[in-house]
Amino acid sequence: MNAPTSFSQKDQPAQARERLVVIGNGMAGCRAVEEILARDPARFDVTIFGAEPRVNYNRIMLSPVLAGEKAFDDIVINDASWYADNGITLVSGDPVVSIDRETQTVVARSGRVEPYDRLLIATGSDPFIIPVPGHDLPGVVTFRDLDDVERMLAASERGGSAVVIGGGLLGLEAAHGLALRGMKVTVVHLMPTLMERQLDEAAGYLLRSELERRGQTIVTGGDTAEILGRDGHVSGVKLKDGREFAADIVVMAVGIRPATGLARAAGLDVERGILVDDHMMTSDPAVMAVGECVQHRGQCYGLVAPLWDMCRALADCVTGNPSGYEGSVTSTKLKVSGIDLFSAGDFSGGEGAEDIVMRDASRGIYKRVIVREDRVVGAVLYGDTGDGSWYFDLLKKGEDISEIREALIFGQAFAAGGALADPNAAVAALSDDAEICGCNGVSKGKVVETIKGGACSLDAVRSQCKASASCGSCTGLVESLLRLTLGGEVEAGPKTMCKCTSFTHSDVRRLIVEKNLRLIPQVMQELGWSTPDGCASCRPALNYYLLCAWPGEYEDDQQSRFVNERMHANIQKDGTYSVVPRMWGGLTNPRELRAIADVVEKYNAPMVKVTGGQRLDIFGIRKEDLPAVWADLNAAGMVSGHAYGKSLRTVKTCVGSEWCRFGTQDSTGLGVKLEQMTWGSWMPHKFKIAVSGCPRNCAEATIKDFGVVCVDSGYELHVGGNGGIKVRATDLLCRVATEAEAMEVCAAFIQLYREQAWYLERTAPWIERVGLEHVKAALFDDPEAVATLAARFRHSQQFMQDDPWAKRARGADAELHQHLAEVRPFQMENA
Repeated sequence: MNAPTSFSQKDQPAQARERLVVIGNGMAGCRAVEEILARDPARFDVTIFGAEPRVNYNRIMLSPVLAGEKAFDDIVINDASWYADNGITLVSGDPVVSIDRETQTVVARSGRVEPYDRLLIATGSDPFIIPVPGHDLPGVVTFRDLDDVERMLAASERGGSAVVIGGGLLGLEAAHGLALRGMKVTVVHLMPTLMERQLDEAAGYLLRSELERRGQTIVTGGDTAEILGRDGHVSGVKLKDGREFAADIVVMAVGIRPATGLARAAGLDVERGILVDDHMMTSDPAVMAVGECVQHRGQCYGLVAPLWDMCRALADCVTGNPSGYEGSVTSTKLKVSGIDLFSAGDFSGGEGAEDIVMRDASRGIYKRVIVREDRVVGAVLYGDTGDGSWYFDLLKKGEDISEIREALIFGQAFAAGGALADPNAAVAALSDDAEICGCNGVSKGKVVETIKGGACSLDAVRSQCKASASCGSCTGLVESLLRLTLGGEVEAGPKTMCKCTSFTHSDVRRLIVEKNLRLIPQVMQELGWSTPDGCASCRPALNYYLLCAWPGEYEDDQQSRFVNERMHANIQKDGTYSVVPRMWGGLTNPRELRAIADVVEKYNAPMVKVTGGQRLDIFGIRKEDLPAVWADLNAAGMVSGHAYGKSLRTVKTCVGSEWCRFGTQDSTGLGVKLEQMTWGSWMPHKFKIAVSGCPRNCAEATIKDFGVVCVDSGYELHVGGNGGIKVRATDLLCRVATEAEAMEVCAAFIQLYREQAWYLERTAPWIERVGLEHVKAALFDDPEAVATLAARFRHSQQFMQDDPWAKRARGADAELHQHLAEVRPFQMENA
């Protein structure tokens, strides 16, 4: 158990202020404090008690943490400096266990006693656990805080199956994250429709179909009878109809209940939640309550937007300008890996209600707006949620929609004047109090005020008012407001490397060399990183830049690599891996083919596929078998094809002059030499080479990062091609007469790319950014430039092919050298 911690930095005498104690360091408690500080920063001496040993973070974003899309640092709302800068004492990891209203004190688990003048209870809610046999077995978890996420991550590392009980918003997000982590996931939901509180049957069906298409098993109408166990740990779930589902972990996501235990024990008025008035005052005038733990006008809320409204009303009241909270109309958004859902209001229909429905099966879009007495009372959107804010605004205001009734289902742009209306018109028409960012409760008026106050970029708006800083689904709305407020197109400034720093990629690369920075922590310290350990965007980039700057001196940081690079294999959608051994220039021999066949049979690989780069890809390898698979392949002299790495991937060849009657040069031989020269090299992004034996270009050299087209007079060298989503043909770099010259220019070009491009920038966008003339000048204006760059490439290659990472991806040096010596002679013998 973590020991309780506390810190503060009070610069005013405590006697000058009222003592405000907050029970709960979550989103509601800290937001209430933020609102109070914004109105009267000197009014209270604030102490916050938190049950978790952490600073305040965004619980809404736990799902992206589970899915691997964000790290904990990315979801922190208020870091340690916020508490210190505002003179707040944070007591973390030490929950309050009792309230004494007579002495106006609270007692923490550690025995600490804290007096208060005003007390704010923000204890949130507790997850509901179905009281079935086995519910307390190890391996049964909830999905409520970071500890729960860490338990799920630990389970996913071991692989196997997961059962999620509950097909609501939280349950589906848990299922999605575990599925991405490679687990086989079954969702068991009691009701016949997923997310039945937010979705009608049609939208629920579309959601279920999409989740099943992605590999999840969805069981609706499933009533849990028992959690099964084996050897003291959960092993499965049994339903009342007799069906059983294996489980290495069971996630309970069936609902929440207001956490009222403290308030009830203290004698406050409690029903389902802690009873509060419109100013968030409880039955004791010295005690306030806010968030999921309260009951207001008979309602308890489990969504974030009502919490923000409560916090504003509370802050208005305690700072002497009472406004009052009248309740909230709620909306729900769900965005799980490309599934867009929006729901608001009452979609049950009934007497007097009229449904307006649009279905577009080919695009997977479903829209339903419920109207009663010419007013929107509910909306369900699936697949296209762009007009969700508009429908929600109409609903909250109860506006008469009779004049736009015919165009209502087609969205705001049509209702405002047709499909060709200004794309920003929909946002312009929203009222100032229309909600833009549901995650952080930010209105249109607040965003506009922030922009007018000097926030002239998306990142500036995010940092100052938090709009678009969480899930990002409102980013388009914020960008439209930037254009509307500032006029015309918003001129984007230099893009920073990530949110952890104000420096660009170019700045960081330059300063690493100028300041002689040799370690990631050193870079972060010297360049003033705003996070303690960086993020998933900057750490891999810093690791690459340091490797590139100091070859042979900097030690590769495994912590900064993604799982594919650590495992030397590509993770697939079912959690297994694919292994791609290198085949030099697309050539192979009986020894290699036997080794691959033996691996496929030995490890029951369900599929072997010839890749577009002339190699064999072995699919369906379990994580625990990867070391043995590589050992078997290494024994045959086969090294990794780096199909997972930001490095050389493939060198594609045609048979060239050795076999083809049109071939002008030995393209296969040159391809092998280029691959042997460049394999194992780290680069800003994946890098592909091809060598075509004649201008017919059978190896497709003109859509590769570096392409060689053999001609009668020698070799045409092409650069900057891309055959992916955005196809780009290469630019002609130069012509050379010999193989040796072609290899030397290739090495020089790669080194120039490695030294100048930004991390995750392919050669195509790099050349488009700096210009082909810049590349040619860097290579050819100085007669020694090619030789100098090529020498630097060979120097760095010496260390890259010799570092621990490369050694793990290949066999013993003797076996490797023997294999390289055998590749060409075998082909010649069989000719």
